Amino acid sequence: MKICSIAAPATAQEAEAIQDALRPRLDLTGPGPRDPALVAGVDVAYADDLLAAAVVVLDGTSLDVVEQVTVPGRPAFGYVPGLLAFRELPSLVDALERLTVTPDLIVCDGYGLAHPRRFGLACHLGVLTGLPTIGVGKTAFVGSFEPPGRERGSWSELLLDGQVVGRVLRTQDGVKPVFVSVGHRVDLETACHDVLTLTPRHRLPETTRAADRLSRSALKAALAAST
Repeated sequence: MKICSIAAPATAQEAEAIQDALRPRLDLTGPGPRDPALVAGVDVAYADDLLAAAVVVLDGTSLDVVEQVTVPGRPAFGYVPGLLAFRELPSLVDALERLTVTPDLIVCDGYGLAHPRRFGLACHLGVLTGLPTIGVGKTAFVGSFEPPGRERGSWSELLLDGQVVGRVLRTQDGVKPVFVSVGHRVDLETACHDVLTLTPRHRLPETTRAADRLSRSALKAALAAST
């Protein structure tokens, strides 16, 4: 997979300018892939000045692992809320480029439009790859919402400055909801449908769970190799 080059900002102002320049390229019309054949989860684990990026591609029906890639590295940018994508994009893009298959959907452990500048990791990665992307966060980074019903599939709107930027989605009965936002080339209805497909037994998508496990394992190996 060939991905657009990544601009490397030196300051927070430069990073914000990059977000502003890329935001108009977002395709938010959808509908995007409903029941995609191949779904990729991406995640990054950190320890001190090391990180490990992981991409796991699952079969969209069986949720079996089709391919997985890890890339160790170092954060490419400082820790600035709202600009965290710049810390991990180089390693994530490196991992995605090593895939031999092309996913139909990328699920980020984080946010898309549900972001202070309406351009979270899922948006940024979507524009760079050209692939449909969504963000599934564990907590609300921005916005306000009413709690959804307790039943699986219940949802409420996530609002920021009076605009809908995502949904608060219950993926399991009586379990804390997740925060779904679109990134690129997917609409919110399709995103939530796909998230429910990816959560047959647990709160978080199987893509996220698999990428989290893999990134932690890769980080442990990287730490061992550095000592």
